[in-house]
Amino acid sequence: MYTGSFLNLDKNSFGINVYSASPAVIEIAANWGLDFVFIDTEHSVTGIDAMLEKLVLTAHAAGIASCIRVPDSHAVSLRKTVEMGADGIIVPQVNSKDQMKAIIDAVKFPPLGRRGGDGSVRSAVYASRDFTWSSYIERENSRCKIIPMAESVGFFDNIDSILSVEGIDAVHFGPADFALSCGCPVDYSMKVPEIREAVEILSAKCIERKIRLMLGCAPATSQQFETLRTLGASMFLVGNDMAFINKGCAGVHELISIFGNTHDEK
Repeated sequence: MYTGSFLNLDKNSFGINVYSASPAVIEIAANWGLDFVFIDTEHSVTGIDAMLEKLVLTAHAAGIASCIRVPDSHAVSLRKTVEMGADGIIVPQVNSKDQMKAIIDAVKFPPLGRRGGDGSVRSAVYASRDFTWSSYIERENSRCKIIPMAESVGFFDNIDSILSVEGIDAVHFGPADFALSCGCPVDYSMKVPEIREAVEILSAKCIERKIRLMLGCAPATSQQFETLRTLGASMFLVGNDMAFINKGCAGVHELISIFGNTHDEK
């Protein structure tokens, strides 16, 4: 399993979103020194299934952290994702303290939560070698990081009570869904006043509680990075596989536009 420190408070961490379910994308990200991959199962065809297991194993083999955005906060999905060996769980549409507490309960063993256990899973090394329940519980309660998403007016209405729940390692701000929830323009650069104000509020609350803040760095420029760092971010998403493919195809499209309908007569 990944043994790095993508949530180390003393350093910035960089990752990309993975929508394509391609192991190659994860390996390439690791080869270029990124710290984590944000593997999506909310908006992609990947489920909490054998395909996700393949992607988690790819991340382990490549030496990069696997953070999985689960489709919802259902306890079974959360537990299965952790048992596959995910290094982080990113949970969308968190809107209340009770929901946040239920997420912690699903991921953490007692006394921190109420997670059910089975030794025949990857996170328990399939109960092989010198497996003991006591060491497994201790390791699991510190290993997998919990990252709720702040992406609605509801989250910010209840921000203090949500962040008061013990066990939150980082918060990821979702500018698109937040914009949709409050009726302002979608802006991934986070310059729209309503979005910028929400990020500033979230940052102040996270700093106060020593919780890390994850933001998408769009566009992925040094200027935007400095802006987000000033806002309090220390985890940065610097692109996604779909955007990278689109950018490459856009360059080809330009050539097609110029040369696609012409040919040399011999």
